[in-house]
Amino acid sequence: MSKVFKKTSGNGHIALYLGKRDFVDNVDSVEVVDGVVKVDPSGLNGRKVFVYLACAFRYGSDDLDVIGLSFRRDIWIKRVQLYPSTGDNAAKTPMQESLMKKVGEQGVPFSFQMPTDLPCSVSLQPGPNDAGKACGVDFEVKAYIANSVDNADEVIEKKDTCRLMIRKIQFAPANNKPGPKAEVSKQFMMTDKPVHLEASLEKEIYYHGDPMKINVKINNETNKTVKKIKVSVEQVTNVALYSSDTYAKDVFSTEYGETVNANSTFEKTFDFTPLLANNKEKRGLAVDGRLKDEDTHLASTTLSQGDKEMQGIIVSYKVKVNLLVSSGGLLGGLTGSDVTVELPLTLMSPKPAGDKLD
Repeated sequence: MSKVFKKTSGNGHIALYLGKRDFVDNVDSVEVVDGVVKVDPSGLNGRKVFVYLACAFRYGSDDLDVIGLSFRRDIWIKRVQLYPSTGDNAAKTPMQESLMKKVGEQGVPFSFQMPTDLPCSVSLQPGPNDAGKACGVDFEVKAYIANSVDNADEVIEKKDTCRLMIRKIQFAPANNKPGPKAEVSKQFMMTDKPVHLEASLEKEIYYHGDPMKINVKINNETNKTVKKIKVSVEQVTNVALYSSDTYAKDVFSTEYGETVNANSTFEKTFDFTPLLANNKEKRGLAVDGRLKDEDTHLASTTLSQGDKEMQGIIVSYKVKVNLLVSSGGLLGGLTGSDVTVELPLTLMSPKPAGDKLD
């Protein structure tokens, strides 16, 4: 039997069981979050047992919670009553059937269907001196004992709760299409012909850590010289919550001392690999949400939700190819100009072979 994730309340009266903690967003649908709560009625003293699934945006450390200010905002939350049973969770999924065999007669199944417009689990990388939990989007399943499902005046003690963090993740589509291509022509003063730059990627989607290749073609019809070629990858993070804030950070940048003389052509394929390992010091960089302190990688590209508005964190990437074109003469590169082309880059994880719960 595959691993089972369990968390027991401090008083031992309830225990939360999940068969997995990663749930896949297929863009048009999201995997059902299903689990079981074991309930010991003898310790409830007439109270009820509830469970909720919450998607929240954390924008500060719990250590900083002062004068009643909350540094966590719920984006979406769904609550259900488990005990006494309301009859809503009569049908059991195969995962729940397997969990019930472990839990026994006191197990009560539950399930949640997340909407498709919720963000995926993403964290913003803390700085070297930052403490506490990272800012970002996280998902939590929490079972608790209370008198009512959601009474703001009722104090729920920590010993009456148990929770597990889960992740909502997207994997790369199985069909990988040819990569994008972009081109630009730029004409300079005192020249009647342009520098033409074309760049293309081999494929549409790349996996985290895989080497990438970009093909660069230059047709320099001017009397100027291309002194330098720069290839960079920029992560664009859109934090859509109270207002829409956008942050752009380079996650790869290398200059190549390639020269393209006047009235000549050039073609070369450049290798590049953006890695989190080379960007550990960049505060605010988006990384895929993690459970506990396990290793992670750069945040995956957020696949399009069409016309739906999303809250939380939306991540995209673009590859830039930049040419430094000197003006020639005595000043040379001091009066150079740039020719730049941009390509969208989709960076994701492949879908793993699923482990089934027996």
